[in-house]
Amino acid sequence: MTALVIAEHDHAAVRPATLNAVTAALACMAGDVHVLVAGSNLGDAVKAAAGIVGVSRVVAVDSPFLADNLAENLAAQIVSMSEGYSHILFAASANGKSVAPRVAALLDVAAISEITRVIAPDTFERPIYAGNVIATVRSGDAIKVLTVRTTSFNAAAATGGVATVENADAVADFGKSRFIGREIHRSERPELTTAEVIVAGGRGLGSAEKFMDVLAPLADRLNAGLGASLAAVDEGYAPNDWQVGQTGKIVAPQLYIACGISGAVQHLTGIQDSKVIVAINADEEAPIFSIADYGLVADLFVAVPELVAALGPEPR
Repeated sequence: MTALVIAEHDHAAVRPATLNAVTAALACMAGDVHVLVAGSNLGDAVKAAAGIVGVSRVVAVDSPFLADNLAENLAAQIVSMSEGYSHILFAASANGKSVAPRVAALLDVAAISEITRVIAPDTFERPIYAGNVIATVRSGDAIKVLTVRTTSFNAAAATGGVATVENADAVADFGKSRFIGREIHRSERPELTTAEVIVAGGRGLGSAEKFMDVLAPLADRLNAGLGASLAAVDEGYAPNDWQVGQTGKIVAPQLYIACGISGAVQHLTGIQDSKVIVAINADEEAPIFSIADYGLVADLFVAVPELVAALGPEPR
């Protein structure tokens, strides 16, 4: 059996989620793990993929039709080279969730989403009902198409591998969609899915101004990523890419500090793999306290500035 992992990359480097997907692929069988790097001008990304420990082959497909990562073109590319693979794995990112169902449909197999454990090559665990139930799913399909919840698998070592590299022909442009533009939010803060510490705020912050005035100093002291609940995003307090939860980003930092977040089920599902959860909320009945390792019933507008002060001056 051979597994194919679809690399997440920016054409220059492989994103960390790919490393977690490789670990899941290794758990699926005792055979080889290949990585597909598809895009344009891929030199550095291909080299990075070849260095991942556990990968035996990198398949590079360089084409202008793949430059903008259109889901239709990428899905067609994967299907064209699917013969011989028993498993095709994606990180459960926005990109993976877009492409994997298309690949499964074209192959006429089931897509198994957000796997959190590999029991056997054909048997997997995945959460359902917002994480309240863990389902065991067995697939009889010849090719298993999987998305991987990256927080449930350790990252494979990014360097030390010696995979061979082969180039594959690209498929023709799908022709039904085109790339219009991309708005990229750049920040010096750590990206949420890889941050060691996350400071997150909810509806209790009251406004976008208060969200930043109260939480940004704490995040700066801790070199933390800034996150938000669905309610805070819906109110316009924070951008969409800060949303943490089942419908946002699934995170597993060493420390998660929830400020003014009551703890809706979809949010708790997204943070439950965090090593330590700290909750600050004025409502002692807030559901967030049910999973918090440390809870503080207090006014966040008082407690958070006091915490910042206790941490001392910001390092120069």
